[in-house]
Amino acid sequence: MIHAVAIGQRLWYNKTEQSKGGNIIKFGWINLAGALLVILILIPNIQYAVKAKNRQKPKTRPPKALVICEQIGRCACMVLMWLPLLVWEFGFSPSALLTVYALGNFALLIAYYVVWVVYTKKPTLPTAMALAILPTAIFLLSGVTLRHPLLIAAAVIFGISHCLITYKTH
Repeated sequence: MIHAVAIGQRLWYNKTEQSKGGNIIKFGWINLAGALLVILILIPNIQYAVKAKNRQKPKTRPPKALVICEQIGRCACMVLMWLPLLVWEFGFSPSALLTVYALGNFALLIAYYVVWVVYTKKPTLPTAMALAILPTAIFLLSGVTLRHPLLIAAAVIFGISHCLITYKTH
C-alpha cells in the first residue's frame, strides 16, 4: 500500500509491506525526511555565516588533513541522509524504528536550535562543542535507524574531525 504521493517515477514513496517481524516501511530512491533534516540543520549555519561576516578568525588553524576529513564527512552525510547509496532496503523494519527516527531526530534538532540561540548570544567552548556533537548525533541516529552503513561511517568521520576542529579553534 502506498501512503504518500509519488514524485516523478516513484523516486520517493513510502510503502508498507507485511513481513514475519511486522510491518516494513520502505522509501524509494530519495528520503525527503532526510533531505528536510539536512536543510533544517543548515539554516542556522547560513544565518550565522551571514550575520557574523566580520567575526575574528580562529587563533589556531587546524591541520589541513583534519579539515579535509571534516569536509568529506560533512558532504557525505548531507548526501547520504536523503540518497540511499548501496542500501538495498532503505526504510524501517520493524516499523517502531520510524518512531525512534522521527522523535529522536526531532528532539536533537530542537536541542540544536536551542544551543544555536545560546551560542549567538554568548559563544563558549561548551556551546560550540554541542553544536558540533548534535548534528553528528542526527547523522548517526539516522544511519543506525535506516540501516545505512555508509551514513554511519560518514557520521563518525565527520563527528570526530568536526569536534576536534571545534575544540582546537575555540
